[in-house]
Formats: sequence, C-alpha cells, structure tokens
Amino acid sequence: MRHLVAHRKLGRTSAHRKSLLRSLATSLILEERIETTLPKAKELRPFVEKAVTLGKRANTAEKPADVVHARRQAAAFVHAGNRTSATRRPDGGYHQARPERTSGVAAVAKLFDELAKRYESRPGGYTRIIKLGTRKGDGAEMAIIEFVDRPEVVESRAADTGDAAKKPGLLDRLRGRGRKKSDDAAGAE
Repeated sequence: MRHLVAHRKLGRTSAHRKSLLRSLATSLILEERIETTLPKAKELRPFVEKAVTLGKRANTAEKPADVVHARRQAAAFVHAGNRTSATRRPDGGYHQARPERTSGVAAVAKLFDELAKRYESRPGGYTRIIKLGTRKGDGAEMAIIEFVDRPEVVESRAADTGDAAKKPGLLDRLRGRGRKKSDDAAGAE
C-alpha cells in the first residue's frame, strides 16, 4: 500500500520532475490550455493552483513587502527561461548581455495581472482536465488541462447560436438528420 506517498514520480529524478512541472506550469499560464499525458496533467493541477492562489494573495495584500514576497514565491513555480549567452566585445573581452524578458517573467506577470484578478472570487478549482483517450504511438493516456472561464471560450459560447448553426456530424448524416428537405429535393432532380 502507498500510505503517505503523495505524488507521482513520472519516471524521472526529483530535479527532472521539478523542472518538468515548472515548464508545464509556465506553458499553461501563458497558453491557458495545453495537451499532455494524463498523469502529468493530474500532477500539474495542484502545482498551478497553488501559484494562482499566491497571485490572489498578492492582490489582497496590504503591505508592498507581501506583494513582492508572493511574486518571488510564485517565480519558483515557473521556469525563468533561457538567458542570452555572453557575447564577445570588440576589444576581445566578454560582457554579459542583459537577458531579454523571458517566458518565466511573462508568466509571473500574467499570473498576477490577469489570472489572479479573473479568479479573485473563485475559491479554488481554477483548472479542468479533459481526457482525450490514448496516444497512437505508445498508448499513453492523453489529456488537456486548461483554466476554467477562459475569455475566448466564453466569447465563442456567446457567439454560438445553437445546434441549428452546427455542421452536421457523421452520425447525423448517416441517420438522415444532416440534410434539410430542400437539399433532398435538389438532390432528387
């Protein structure tokens, strides 16, 4: 029995596993929806939700020091990104170029500016996992993990007029529900 064993190992060392989760969290925060394997998605969910809670805590903080502390804690949940390498100066020496704004900085900014405000009235449960079935190559169970109440999904639902606007699916066409009577009359002529 697996008593007091809380997390999945995902077939990696602890450093590799932490790096994987940080990379997945960065991608999820920036893209708001990613496709990965089901065990990775299940392991990523509490990891990202703790980061969103840190963002919410910073929005309600009274002291500026608490905001800075929460941002630094949240930075541990995302990858800093690749730094630009040292470049050679004309006189033959090296100088360290200033790193560009990396994905980790952008992820922390989005986490605190956008996601924390979006979920400020929600008491947890910021993500959902949708199972996709198995991957063709190795049979791994695939899933989509995404943030709930994403703006583009809400807009598309408002624009959708219902089932009449949908293109008929294969089963509808096979059952005869995909065509209208005017299409049948035109096809008979």
